[in-house]
Amino acid sequence: MGDAVVVVHTFAWVPGVLNLPRSVAGSYIQGATVRSVSMAEKRDPVEVAADRDVDLYDVATWEERSSLDGLAVALYRLLVGSARIGILLAAFAILLAIGGLSALTDPQIGTLTALSAVPALALTGYVWYSDVTRNEPLGLLVATFLLAVLTANFAAVINSVLQPGFGAFGVVGSTLFFFVVVGPVEESVKLLAVRLYAYRNDSFDAVVDGAVYGAVAGLGFATIENALYITQQIGMENVQFGAELIGAGGGVTAVRALAGPGHVIYSGIAGYYLGLAKFNRRNAGPIIVKGIILASVVHATYNSVVGPASSLVATVTPLGGFAAFLAFILVYDGLFGLFLYRKIRRYRDVYRATRDERDEGDLESELTEYETSSPTGAERDDVAATDGSTETRDRDGEDESGDAETRDGETARDGNRETVADDGERSEADEDDSPFEFGAFESPGGGESDGEADGGTGRGSDGEADDETNRESADEE
Repeated sequence: MGDAVVVVHTFAWVPGVLNLPRSVAGSYIQGATVRSVSMAEKRDPVEVAADRDVDLYDVATWEERSSLDGLAVALYRLLVGSARIGILLAAFAILLAIGGLSALTDPQIGTLTALSAVPALALTGYVWYSDVTRNEPLGLLVATFLLAVLTANFAAVINSVLQPGFGAFGVVGSTLFFFVVVGPVEESVKLLAVRLYAYRNDSFDAVVDGAVYGAVAGLGFATIENALYITQQIGMENVQFGAELIGAGGGVTAVRALAGPGHVIYSGIAGYYLGLAKFNRRNAGPIIVKGIILASVVHATYNSVVGPASSLVATVTPLGGFAAFLAFILVYDGLFGLFLYRKIRRYRDVYRATRDERDEGDLESELTEYETSSPTGAERDDVAATDGSTETRDRDGEDESGDAETRDGETARDGNRETVADDGERSEADEDDSPFEFGAFESPGGGESDGEADGGTGRGSDGEADDETNRESADEE
């Protein structure tokens, strides 16, 4: 049976983010045994030393088998789910108690709140657009926004409870309040909105996704904060109707519109490190703390210097109060927005470079596979040698065929010559037997006729015999 990924939920304390379940991935299944190989937890020596086919259930590993195991799993899931639901219900109750639903129940305040959120929405859209990986589902983005609207109420309660203790120390106390309470608490509750739902979703599959969901959480936080500020301002001026409400709320709406993008930037930075922590389980806690520290310091610094810095700009420049405030916002948010942008851009560049290398590697693998399937040099030599031998044999066969044909031809020619010779002999025989030969006619002179007949070609045989007979007669005499 092949390896399979199993997700096991455990509790892990993350500073500033509450005690939330943590997904531990990286387990594998073999037979009926589930063994965790997560880098975030150690393995028992028995599990390390044992063979994979050894059943270590309730010895060094554990998985759901018995009815009691099933009951334990069910109760655990119930507790975890109840904790999430309890957090959301508590946040919603606080929202009702502090009047945060005014943006929904009062159309005019809702309009001012929506206008105040436009710059933050535009910046969030840019962060979402900068995600070089696949786009995040709209449902997850909306859920993160709504969860941030709810979790922001925890920060409102904590800030309200702790602020009087720092107020007695004047400017120093206010500065400490921003760095010790406001920054860490507000950035933590924004990460909590991401951690409750989007973080556990499979669509959260890249480090840069943390920046996207963090930015969306910042948008939700800024929206409800703007709604609370606008509602408080309208209530203080006791304005009841349309034009007066818009006029009274215009100032605070503009101020909050300029403050909103800062929340997107701060939580975008913290969210990026939350994404980094998700894919680095061993150091997840320190990575999350680092992100919260960075976001909290930037956030607290803004809260501490925005008033004095805007007054300084108005003093040394011809800009008025609101224009000086706007100039400071543009410089400050631009500086740290550039920090977030550079992190996203660096991720994008590395992502594209690795994809190009992977594509090249795939191409090389395909070429290698093609070359592997093709005959090697030695194989080609063997094939060529075999083909050469075959061709040689073919040529030998052709030569043998040619020789055979040649022999057949010579035999045929010899046969023809023999035939011709035979024909000649038969012709001579025919000539000897011919009744028209000169020697066939006897003349009255007998031998003379034969001699004469042979005279044209030499002496005939009968003439030679007569001479030999005459010489022998002479010798006898």
